[in-house]
Amino acid sequence: MLLPDPIFRARAGRRAAPTGGRRRFRFQASVEVMLLVCSAFWVLLGNVRFFTGALAGRSAADPAAWGLALALGVGLVALHALLLAPFANRHTVRPLLSLLIVGTAFAAYYVHQLNVYLDPSMLRNTLRTDWHEARELLNPTLLPWLLFGAVLPLLVLWRTEPAPRRWPRALAIRLGFMAMCALVAAVATFSVFGSLASTLRNQKELRYLITPANYLWSGASVLAADLKGQAAPRKPIGEDAAPGPRWAARTRPLLVVMVVGETARAANWGLSGYARQTTPQLSRLPVINFADVTSCGTNTEVSVPCMFAPVGRRDHDESTIRGSQSLLHVLVRAGVGVTWRDNQSGCKGVCEGLPYQTVADIAPPGLCAGGRCLDEGLLHGLPDMLQAARGPQLLVLHQLGNHGPAYFKRYPPEMAQFKPACEDEDLRRCPSEHIVNAYDNALLYTDHVLARLIGELKAREADVDSMLVYVSDHGESLGEKNLYLHGLPYAIAPDVQKQVPMVMWFSSGFAQANGLDLACMKQRATQPAAHDHLFHTVLGLLDVRTALYQPAWDLGHDCRSAAPAAPDAPSAAAAAAAGTAVKAGPISVTASR
Repeated sequence: MLLPDPIFRARAGRRAAPTGGRRRFRFQASVEVMLLVCSAFWVLLGNVRFFTGALAGRSAADPAAWGLALALGVGLVALHALLLAPFANRHTVRPLLSLLIVGTAFAAYYVHQLNVYLDPSMLRNTLRTDWHEARELLNPTLLPWLLFGAVLPLLVLWRTEPAPRRWPRALAIRLGFMAMCALVAAVATFSVFGSLASTLRNQKELRYLITPANYLWSGASVLAADLKGQAAPRKPIGEDAAPGPRWAARTRPLLVVMVVGETARAANWGLSGYARQTTPQLSRLPVINFADVTSCGTNTEVSVPCMFAPVGRRDHDESTIRGSQSLLHVLVRAGVGVTWRDNQSGCKGVCEGLPYQTVADIAPPGLCAGGRCLDEGLLHGLPDMLQAARGPQLLVLHQLGNHGPAYFKRYPPEMAQFKPACEDEDLRRCPSEHIVNAYDNALLYTDHVLARLIGELKAREADVDSMLVYVSDHGESLGEKNLYLHGLPYAIAPDVQKQVPMVMWFSSGFAQANGLDLACMKQRATQPAAHDHLFHTVLGLLDVRTALYQPAWDLGHDCRSAAPAAPDAPSAAAAAAAGTAVKAGPISVTASR
């Protein structure tokens, strides 16, 4: 007996059973039933962490807890069905649900296994991750999730035919269905509104655990922001930037090398008191270590643009930062030659329109394999760069650093000092001490790269006044509190994701030319610092004058002597006669391939 529409029904295939007596069963259901079934499946598959957070502190024996769980479950099913109903008809429902089934299986895995929150920041970071980084997150433990959460549901979905209806009746049923979903969602929400409102007020991040609404909302937010950004050019900043009075007095080229680290956390940084010596080479050099530095974000997509912006975490406005030019553009306006060299996933818009190189394109011999290069590739051709330097220069080196989960791929074999090291991209399959060993080995390699960089700068000290500033973009969780990797919403992220190492080194000529008291800088390094200081500190060190500059945020301001009085009318000819140039081009080196 066929049951009336819209009730779910099954029927035998129209063709004769194939050889062997097997019958090809197909099902027929209304679009509305398909939406409800998938929504219910997603609530059960992808929202365990949401329910755990919403019910935290409640006893399983408390009837009110079960009532809250039931109301939340019913409300989420109704909400997801309501959101999808305007886009689903008998022609689009299966492709639409197929995309969401696959997306939700992936999202549920990473939310549950790695404890991530799929907010716009995390989704932007995920979408901007290149393939080489992304494939490290694809490991064998993902397969059961995809089998149960995607493959089996897809088999059932594509065996189910949407029941046909004439459009007037289909429209009436759809409007009634949407009204019913809205009513059920409202009743479910208001029945537990007191408890739910209090929970979400205190734990706003919980809404980014509701799957698939989390990645749908976050994806729409990222897309809207990107389209808005494409429609309008980046807003110029620092248009008044000009050389300071020290420029005319310089007799040698000036080079600031800024190394943007990746995923290095202060908790494991040897110079900052870690029990292990993960920075043995730097510890033997006259570097200035800042032991208490706070990042602007917990992922690269937030932190990198923020650290090159005039206002960082203290007055954070991501849309303004992404819609504006960066410190690099301000420096170029003043005549500083700027080059960005990358060994990761790009400059995140910071270097838009400026000279840009990648280590993969340079392909230094013996340092690249499988689409990835070791960070020593960032130093390829550096002696030639130093020899070619003219005028003030800023060279930004963007590391691959400690990017997880494959920490063991971030260093060469000779840096594997701490053993045994985790060599599994699924960190949950390794003992915590093995994960830490691999992570610390990667820090040892960063220490080696920075020490080698300082050695190259020191070798040209008689010809080029130089300095190095190294700072990581964010930290990392290594399994503490069952958290791995990074990217948690800033408000709830643990300190290990926000506390980062920072180191400075100055050549004697640089310190002298800038009137910099290094003893004073060492004292300043004992005080708290943040990514917020970088913009103004670099402006101060390069002696670039602009109304954007805030002395209070310049780490070196109180450690520099007063600049010499500026001449009444400095000219390019006078500056050139003093051995420098008012306008300096970017560092350029043609690397052998």
